Amino acid sequence: MLVESSPKQSAVQAPPAPASPRRNAVRAVGLFVSVGVLLLVVVASIAIGAKPLAPGDVWHGLFQATGTGNDVIVQDVRVPRTILGVLVGEALGLSGAVMQGLTRNPLAEPGILGVNAGAAAAVVSAISFFGITSLTGYVWFSFVGAGVVSVLVYVLGGSRGATPVRLALAGTAATAALYGYVNAVQLMDSAALEQIRFWTVGSLASADMEIIGKVWPFIAAGVVLALLIARPLNAMEMGDDTARALGAHLTRTRVLAMVAVTLLCGAATAACGPIVFIGLMVPHLVRTLTGPDMRWILPYAAVLAPVLLLGSDVIGRVVARPSELQVGIVTALVGGPVFIHLVRRRKMAQL
Repeated sequence: MLVESSPKQSAVQAPPAPASPRRNAVRAVGLFVSVGVLLLVVVASIAIGAKPLAPGDVWHGLFQATGTGNDVIVQDVRVPRTILGVLVGEALGLSGAVMQGLTRNPLAEPGILGVNAGAAAAVVSAISFFGITSLTGYVWFSFVGAGVVSVLVYVLGGSRGATPVRLALAGTAATAALYGYVNAVQLMDSAALEQIRFWTVGSLASADMEIIGKVWPFIAAGVVLALLIARPLNAMEMGDDTARALGAHLTRTRVLAMVAVTLLCGAATAACGPIVFIGLMVPHLVRTLTGPDMRWILPYAAVLAPVLLLGSDVIGRVVARPSELQVGIVTALVGGPVFIHLVRRRKMAQL
């Protein structure tokens, strides 16, 4: 999904100014602090859950496990859940930042532009029509669904003449249609309904080390690709002609960006279902800290997106004790008002 937009159409179009050593030092310190915040949230994710555990029980489960009930909760439930939350948050944050930089569209986000819905529809089809129940089987469907919907929304939005609003409308329409299809499949296939009804709202509850082992290579590949194209994305924000003059290979950058987004979103959605708004909120927050330089936006997004996802997951476990609220619901409740605020702010800026 690519878009050529005027300066009034995008809040991420201004090229990054050369940063002074002092500015870079401040950014580096901020990134270090962000890593510290992530570590604190990781500890909270392991220590806090639907069942209250004393700090001593958590420590025992991590380092002195003897197979008791509390040890099993820590080792087999909370630790895999936390690791998967870090991986999925990193994937969603990076994919959102890459899409916003590539399209020069501050409303670009895998959930809003239908990428997650495409992956979800493909996975539901694999489960219901082909009887595929393992992650190894349907992760490929997730990748195909994410890629097809990315191209579809780009075409529906007007291709190279697309605007942020047209892309958002095309993504919203595609998302509504695809989730209508997902719901219809679930209603018609009661056997598949039980398996996918929690997955479709986005949840980390089914995390285990087997799932982590299957998705991390795809997420790692997507992370590497995303970080490698940070510099050409900076050049592309100045326009295609200027980017070419600076030596950026536009076609290669766009292809690599879409491959990275497909890998990241496909793996994340296959592992825990569609989770929206992470890729929208985090890059906006990061941009206020780093400015428009993608070389800093991408690392910050990779660190702070897991903070938001794991934090939302912890909240969902606490507010509905002894049950829990799926993380996809929590992020939607938080992200909806944020999305409305961003749209209103852009509308006022264009008046």
